[in-house]
Amino acid sequence: MSIYLHKSHNGSVLLYHLVFPTKYRRLVVDDAVDRLIRDICLEIGKRYEIHFVEIGTDKDHVHFLVQSVPMMPVTRIVTIIKSLTARYVFDKMPELKEELWGSSLWTSGYYGSTVGKHGNETVIGKYVKEQGRESEYIQIHKDQLRLL
Repeated sequence: MSIYLHKSHNGSVLLYHLVFPTKYRRLVVDDAVDRLIRDICLEIGKRYEIHFVEIGTDKDHVHFLVQSVPMMPVTRIVTIIKSLTARYVFDKMPELKEELWGSSLWTSGYYGSTVGKHGNETVIGKYVKEQGRESEYIQIHKDQLRLL
């Protein structure tokens, strides 16, 4: 579950859905690799300001729902997660590197999108659009409001 992160001058709930495909889309994420990824993500969460809300694995890619602070760009979050998970997995399972032809665990690309805690794009868009309209409403209807 996401939480409000409080700093000295702000509070935030910034959620990102990230998907990392394995290199060459190789089917290397089994139960053992899944456990290793989850273990290192717990350590990443302790060291960096990244909170792992959910982690879901498939044979050739991993989904992360992560939360972080506004000062950390999403590219930095991706770099941290990709580099540390790959290093840890290869340290614990060196035979995996052979399955990936001596290459890295992840592709160079990734999928990323923001996720809303309190609504989707339509709900938030409507909320933002309606902000500041109260004074416009009062100006248009001031004669009617005086009669009340």
